Amino acid sequence: MSTAPRLTALDAVHRALGATMTDFAGWDMPLRYGSEREEHIAVRTKAGLFDLSHMGEITVTGPEAVDFLNFSLVGNIGSVGVGRARYTMIVDQDGGILDDLIVYRLAEAEYMVVANASNAQNVLNELSNRVEEFDAEVRDDRDAYALLAVQGPESPGILKSLTDADLDGLKYYAGLPGTVAGVPALIARTGYTGEDGFELFVAPGDAEKLWGALMEAGTPVGMVPAGLSCRDTLRLEAGMPLYGHELTAELTPFDAGLGRVVKFEKTSESENFVGRAALAAAAERAETAPPRKLVGLIASGRRVPRAGFPVVADGKVIGEVTSGAPSPTLGKPIAIAYVDAAHAAPGTEGVGVDIRGTHEPYEVVALPFYKRQK
Repeated sequence: MSTAPRLTALDAVHRALGATMTDFAGWDMPLRYGSEREEHIAVRTKAGLFDLSHMGEITVTGPEAVDFLNFSLVGNIGSVGVGRARYTMIVDQDGGILDDLIVYRLAEAEYMVVANASNAQNVLNELSNRVEEFDAEVRDDRDAYALLAVQGPESPGILKSLTDADLDGLKYYAGLPGTVAGVPALIARTGYTGEDGFELFVAPGDAEKLWGALMEAGTPVGMVPAGLSCRDTLRLEAGMPLYGHELTAELTPFDAGLGRVVKFEKTSESENFVGRAALAAAAERAETAPPRKLVGLIASGRRVPRAGFPVVADGKVIGEVTSGAPSPTLGKPIAIAYVDAAHAAPGTEGVGVDIRGTHEPYEVVALPFYKRQK
């Protein structure tokens, strides 16, 4: 039996705007409102407003919340101060990545774990199974929040016009409670576009009011509604990984070039965290026999590579594309790919992508393709 996709609190707004909708991770989400290229450029040069209410919020509370999270996740959550956030991952006993996460410390013994929509139920199940030995509680808060994101260089000015919160003092990967357009919100300086911006966690019943106020404040400076399609090209240009593409359960953080998120020495009693032994072995392998490396590829021609296309050199397969799309900023097709270490250095010649039997030439570059000016 087929299950109808879930609707966000902003579904009626998206339909009124004529959005092209798509089923994404069990949610009916806006893919684009008009031109995805124009939405992309607006975020790079002005601002875009996203509905991200499909993301999965899981609250962890209790006297041993930090010990539990240090046991369950690869990062050192004990060093996250109240009001700050950390990018981390949850892995299985073999070190395979189950999801990449952002953990917000809301209070001394209260944390919010934000999971990708496609993995939220699995992450909830894993945390619920792992919490038994700890004096902590795992709560499914996915229905308690709508999530709006304002991204782009104009985003601080837009938000400042609607809140008295200290945005100037809000650092990257930090959050504070505040009121935006009269709506109570957790205001976080996080995002997935490579631009400055904010993510606003609010009650679903307040989502339409907040969307309207943000659009009213942002339209005069060029802000537009932005869908999932341009969100993908924005994160691709910024070299940000996407679960199911650059990150999978078959890869450890070290295989993905993200070993830095693994903290073997933690400031709690939970140093023997889930997957620790397998990750230590993966770290050692990465030192002695480097795995394939994640690189950027820029096309010489106009043909666009897609996930799964082989990367070739000298007639041999040396890797695989994980994500590919036209880049509105560079004006050329780009891709992220895992390639053999011998062909991973920027400027390596003779590398191509097998696009339906034709080896199209590509330039190997370091990630990211795009980095905003501070």
